[in-house]
Amino acid sequence: MLNVEDWAEIRRLHRAEGVPIKEIARRLGVARNTVRAALSSDRPPAYKRVSRGSIVDPYEPLIRALLVEWPRMPGPVIAERIGWPHSIAPLRKRLAVIRPEYVGVDPVDRTVYEPGQIAQCDLWFPETRIPVGYGQQRVLPVLVMTLGFSRFLSAVMIPSRQAGDILAGMWELICRLGRVPKILVWDRESAIGGTGRVSAPAAAFAGTLATQIKLAPPRDPEYKGMVERANGFLETSFLPGRIFYSPEDFNAQLAGWLERANTRTVRSIGGRPTDLLESDSSAMLPLPPVDPPTGLSHRVRLGRDYYVRVDTVDYSVNPRMIGRFVDVTASLTEVVVFGDGLIAARHPRSWAKHGVITDPAHKDLAASMRHALAADRRSRQQALRHHPDGHAVALRALPDYDALFGVDFTNPHPNPDDSTKASNQ
Repeated sequence: MLNVEDWAEIRRLHRAEGVPIKEIARRLGVARNTVRAALSSDRPPAYKRVSRGSIVDPYEPLIRALLVEWPRMPGPVIAERIGWPHSIAPLRKRLAVIRPEYVGVDPVDRTVYEPGQIAQCDLWFPETRIPVGYGQQRVLPVLVMTLGFSRFLSAVMIPSRQAGDILAGMWELICRLGRVPKILVWDRESAIGGTGRVSAPAAAFAGTLATQIKLAPPRDPEYKGMVERANGFLETSFLPGRIFYSPEDFNAQLAGWLERANTRTVRSIGGRPTDLLESDSSAMLPLPPVDPPTGLSHRVRLGRDYYVRVDTVDYSVNPRMIGRFVDVTASLTEVVVFGDGLIAARHPRSWAKHGVITDPAHKDLAASMRHALAADRRSRQQALRHHPDGHAVALRALPDYDALFGVDFTNPHPNPDDSTKASNQ
């Protein structure tokens, strides 16, 4: 077969220098018909292998018959139905070619984001176990947020995937930005929209911020591909080679790394997130005048053990609140208990599981209350005497008997008339 170099030389000699076909054939050592074919072809020669067919060809009618009725039938099931005797790799290659004829093609448009329009949110679960105290190590979620226009990346580790903790993490990241994106995109995270509708806590959060929480369609990870790629970026670029001693240490290292990561050039936007952040944030909404509802909260009547439970951890409360309703609120960093409009307890929040956090002042007050109650019981028992048959008899005070018999020992100058009447009697 004539190669590209000879084809180009033949055309040059004949058209540029006017060399006859016979002379060209002699110089290049090829047949004259080869020279004529090269001159008549406007495209360089290309090698084409004659297809010998595939081992799948005899089975293709059976495959197509199955795909007509079940377009999404898995390859191993098709192999079983048609009695496929070979490796499944050739069958999968053929299915990749012919299956779109029956399933159809679902094209995806490229989305262009306007400044301030959207932020994609997700939870990333790094495999590294973080020490949380009490000898425990846990795999904790990290809330990740990526801005659509600038691709600015922010993240923070949170203690749980409960709605209150997720919303508290979102509020912390939004406060760092100083502005509110107009749309917050989430997948169907159970605490945000696990039922297909935005949950009540998330709706209250969005209403306070005057923003919108938009749920991604089910089984469509490309809908929030930016934050999914950010999760992979964190997994491969931030996590390797690092050791963490606490959640606070993790967040401190993450914050330092994000400052550098946001200065990299992102190929899809042709710029650096830090350079585009100002344009992005200027088009966002301002922060609300009041903080949105975040964190964990509940109301409970305080029991005799004067402890309340938050995320499997028990925290002590002022024992004077026993028997009363108290309001428990937990942020990412502390737990506060309110009773009768006053703070009944304040503790740093523990990220460990099944712990007990006790304020020494609460323990001392409970002990003094027990001692006072015991002394009161002893005094009441001493005020009782027992009848010979065993039942308790209350002891009356002496003034009760004075009143009963009309005797007044407190008057030093009795009435003379009364004394005369008494003597006559």
